[in-house]
Amino acid sequence: MLRNILSIILIIICVLITVIVLMQEGKDQGLGTLSGQAMDNTYWGRNKKRSKEGRLARGTALLCVLWFVLCLLLDMKLF
Repeated sequence: MLRNILSIILIIICVLITVIVLMQEGKDQGLGTLSGQAMDNTYWGRNKKRSKEGRLARGTALLCVLWFVLCLLLDMKLF
């Protein structure tokens, strides 16, 4: 029974990871590279962790760690 619950949670995490990764913007710097403007010197570059992109990146990392741990638990066949 617990194995089935963990499997369902794993599927939900997989779907959430897919959705969060698709919501993120690309890592290219756009036209800022043409003018020589570095991304880290702008207000956006300094406060990126507090923005929507920062939260999405942290959420992706957290879900990936949870996914990895659940995969290990399910592979150990303890349940």
